[in-house]
Parts: sequence; C-alpha cells; structure tokens
Amino acid sequence: MCHIPVFCWITATVLEELLRTREGGDLPRTLTEMFIHHLVVQTKVKKVKYDGGAETDPHWSPDSRRMIESLGKLAFEQLQRGNLIFYESDLTECGIDLEAASVYSGVLTQIFKEESGLYQDKVFCFVHLSVQEFLAAVYMFHCYTNRNQKVLEDFLGKDWKDKNRDTLDVFLKRVMEKSLSSKNGHLDLFVRFLHGLCLESNQRLLGGLLGRTENRPEMIQRVINNLKKMKSDEMSPDRSINIFHCLMEMKDLSVHQEIEEFLQSENRLEKELSEIHCSALAYMLQMSEEVLDELDLNKYRTTREGRWRLIPAVRNYLLKHMKNCRCSCPDFITASLYHNMLEVQTVFSENTKLFLHEDLLKADFIHYLVKSHCEVVASALKSNPSHLIELDMKISCDSLVSALKSNPSHLEHLDLSRNKLQDSSVKHLCGFLENPDCILKDLGLSEINCDSLVSALKSNPSHLEHLDLNWNNLQDSGVKHLSGFLENPGCILKTLRSVHCLSVTVVDLICLMTTEAHLRSTELPSMKLLSEISCDSLVSALKSNPSHLEHLDLSENNLQDSGVKHLSGFLESPDCILKYLRLSEISCDSLVSALKSNPSHLEHLDLSYNDLQDSGVKHLRQSNVELHIQNLNTSDGSSMILSTSFILYSD
Repeated sequence: MCHIPVFCWITATVLEELLRTREGGDLPRTLTEMFIHHLVVQTKVKKVKYDGGAETDPHWSPDSRRMIESLGKLAFEQLQRGNLIFYESDLTECGIDLEAASVYSGVLTQIFKEESGLYQDKVFCFVHLSVQEFLAAVYMFHCYTNRNQKVLEDFLGKDWKDKNRDTLDVFLKRVMEKSLSSKNGHLDLFVRFLHGLCLESNQRLLGGLLGRTENRPEMIQRVINNLKKMKSDEMSPDRSINIFHCLMEMKDLSVHQEIEEFLQSENRLEKELSEIHCSALAYMLQMSEEVLDELDLNKYRTTREGRWRLIPAVRNYLLKHMKNCRCSCPDFITASLYHNMLEVQTVFSENTKLFLHEDLLKADFIHYLVKSHCEVVASALKSNPSHLIELDMKISCDSLVSALKSNPSHLEHLDLSRNKLQDSSVKHLCGFLENPDCILKDLGLSEINCDSLVSALKSNPSHLEHLDLNWNNLQDSGVKHLSGFLENPGCILKTLRSVHCLSVTVVDLICLMTTEAHLRSTELPSMKLLSEISCDSLVSALKSNPSHLEHLDLSENNLQDSGVKHLSGFLESPDCILKYLRLSEISCDSLVSALKSNPSHLEHLDLSYNDLQDSGVKHLRQSNVELHIQNLNTSDGSSMILSTSFILYSD
C-alpha cells in the first residue's frame, strides 16, 4: 500500500489533521483505522465549509450518515459486479441524488469523483479501489447489525437465514470463506476492513453509523480463534496471507510475535508451526529486504497445508538451489508455478539450477501443470538458452523435452526419474541425447524403453558420466542393449546406478560394469541373486577388467564359501584397485586369504550383517600387519578395535 500514491496522500492528510488537533493518544496503526480517520476528516470539512458549522460541532448528522450509507451501498454493489466505473443510473438506484451529491462531489472529491466518458456521458468512480472496498465493508457491517436479511442472503446464500447463523463470529467466518473462494481476490481488502470494524474503538469513530454490535471480549476472541483455525482446500497460498492481515486489523499480535521469536531462535525444529504461523511467516519473508541464495525447508516443521501456505515466500529468494524434505504436498517451486504463470517465465529465465519434485501430487494438479506450465517452461528455456545447467523435474514433460532438444548445448544434469515417459517424450529425449552439441553429464530416468535410450546414448557417448536407472524393470534384452553403450570406446561412464531394477541379473550387470574401463562405482540390486547364478561368470567378468573398479557392493547377496573363493581371483589380481568392498554372509578365512595377496588398495571393508565367529575375528586381527584397511564396519557383537591402524565401527 505504501507504493500507492492515493494511499500515501490519504495517510498524509490523516496524520496532518491528527497532529494538528489531537491531545495525545495513538496514531492509526491499522488500515481500517487510517480509512476511518480519512472518512471523518472529509465529513468534518463538509460540515465546516458547506454547512457553516464550527470545527467543534459534531461532524456526524443524519444527512451525513445517510450519504455515507448510500455511497457504501453503491461501493458494495459495484464491487460485487467487479465494476470500478459506474453511471448516473447506478447512483440513482442507490438513492444518491445528483444535485445533493454535487455538493459531496465538490467536498468529497477525495472519495468520489466524476469524469467524462467517450461520449461526454458522466461516469463516476471512487478515487481508488481501496476506498470503494472500505465503504463497501462499512455498508455490509451496517446491514449485518441492522439485520438486513435480503442483502445478507444475496451475499452469503439463502441458508444464512435458514440456519439462523446470525452471530458475529459466524458471520465473519462465512464472509472470510467466501473471500477465500474468490478466484481473483477482489474481496480480500473488503474482508480485512470488516474484521477491523469489529473493534469498539473503530466503531466509536464512526459515530453510531454501524448500529449496535456484538463486540464483547469473548466474541472478539471467538472471531480471532476462527481466523487462526481457518482452513480451505480451495484456498491458494497467496490468499491465505489475508487471514494473517485480518488478525492484524483486529490488533491481535500474538501470531506476529510468535513468528518473530521463531525467526530469532537457534533451533527452529523444536517448534511446530501451525497453518496461520506459516501464512505469517510467508508474509514476513516476502517483506524482508534480505534476499537469500538458499531456502531450506527442513527448518520449518509443519503440516501439509502449512507448507502449502509457505509457497509465497519462494518469491523472495533467488531460487538458485532449494533443499526440500519429503512431504505429502507439492514442492514449493512447482506449486508456486501452479499459481502464477508469469513466475514460470521468470524462474526458468534467471536460474542455473532448478529442482521441481513431484511428491504425491494430485492427479488434477499434474494434469494442469502438464497442459499449461510445461509449454511456458519450454518457451522460457528457448528464450534464454545459455544459463541452465541443471534440471530436476519429476513430472510428465513432452513440451519440456522438446525444448531441450532444440537447445542441447548447455544442460549438464537432467533428472526425470519417477516419470513414466510416454513414447513421444522418449522420442524427443533421444533426439536431445543424439545431438552432437549435447553435453549432458548426469542422467536419471525410470520406466523407459531401454532400446531407444541406448541407441541414442551409443550415438553420442563421450559426455555422459553418471547414469541412474533406478526403478527400471530392466529385462535381459535391456541389459544386452546397455552393453553396446558401455563397450563403446568413447564411453566415459563413471557411475551406473541400478538399484531396484527388479529383473536384471547380477552377473549380466557386473559384466557390463567391468567391461568399460571408465566405470568407477557400482550399486547392485538389493536382491539375493548370487545363490542362483554361477560365480564363475561373475569372477570372469571382474577378472577381465580389474583396473578401474573402485567400489563393489555385494551386500544382501548370499555368497557361499565357494563364491568367496571364486571372488579371490578378482581380488588377488595385481591390477585390482578396489577401495570399497561390502559383503554379507561370507567366510572370513577365504576373504582374508584373498585380501592378503593384494593388500595395498582396499581402504573400506563393510562386513555388516555377517555372523563373525571368534575364529573370523582372530583371522582379521592376525592379518592386520599386512592389510591397510582404514575402516571396518560390522553389526555383530564381535565389534572391536583390531589395532591402531584398523579402526572398527559398529553399526
């Protein structure tokens, strides 16, 4: 409001009059107080200048009250229709006589003015929408206190009378619910003024204009409690902030003070934020002059709706990077884009890293995002192609992938995991990967057709370093197709992740991993498969190219003694540079024998969930002189420090 010239003028007029005439007391602290004082000032001017009264005379008279009521009716009816400009007939319907109004038009130009339209017809408007909303609130409150059932039923619905909902707290709750369900927010300021008019101090300033009201302390507290508990599935995050504004209009500072204490506390996780706290926090972060590079959602412990209400706070951050914890609601940025199409263009035009997670999103939300926002995202990426280097977007994205295909020369990280890409998306993605200008280094995919993917990767293998195929149901054919990519001389893949690939066999996977000389890290499916396959094939794959594999995790595979003996052929190889080894259900005797033959590289040995007997521990201890292991992890009762250079951690 401070950026609106008319409001600044109103503030200056009110403060000038109050500082000139008051004998102590507080200056206006709420929006409602400011507009009430403005109305009082203009009524005094009319009384002195046109009615010949003195400044000390009462400024409220039956005529002035009737005129304010008529102006309020006009303001309310036109606000309901969404009109800012109205005609002579509209004034007549509200009982405003043009001849009498001309006096008010000359005196109350600050409230009401007339202009000439295109055809020289007289048109009227209030000097600002906020003035119209204030007078509309005054009229609605007057109708409530005087039990004008027709106006109330037209505004709140016929069930207002049928259910006898006539207490102040219920009335304001219904008005707030109607305001929150509005798509364009045209009632937001109106409902703030209504709550401000509840206060007895404000009603006194209006000189009985509102009639007799229920402003007992217990009633006011019920209104405040309703605001704090207010929830609505149809409420947007931006609109929820208006609930906090209504509390401020009622001079309830409890939520504001609690959030200030929360922001100053060192351990924010100790306090769980309610929904109204999140609305207040979002507003305060929006108003903050400080712009941070990072917003860590883990610092705010709240409910699903609480996180939803925090969305507006995103706009105060550069959005270079966002940490998100798992929750049963849409991710901040995704939801923020859902509510503001313009921000899609801004976000995708200014930031180098974007993380748009789909986390238990509603189906209708995903449908809306795909239909509209992805097209805007694609347009934004095309308009400013030189900045984005990392994109993580777990939603369906034909338009997005199409945009990437048109400009492939900058993106280095793409995570589309947990997306069920349709054939059209896979086709666009392959076109992107096959482009000679593509420099993608990190790719995450799930539920895709491996045949098409591998064909694209084989055509341009020289950039991809990390491939994440978790949650892909890789069949034998998929593994064979991957081999063509991994065996390519230009392949520089360092990491292949395939956890939870439910159909791939460990032998085939390891054969692929050890064929390519650049592969550094391997994560195998968490299944007990080695008991069902030939360890000879596994060892053969490992022995064929032992000089690059640094990480080997065979945990949760039931390796028998014979299996460990076969593995020794790999471990004993002089070219083996293995640094990390994780095994379960093995024999320490066979393991140590293999490690002793080539002890210079292994740094981390994880034997968690092995039933180490005394003989096994003894064997490890005796081998300590020859081994250079830095960390040993176990999970059984034999955990102990073997020596000063052999550190043992117990899980």
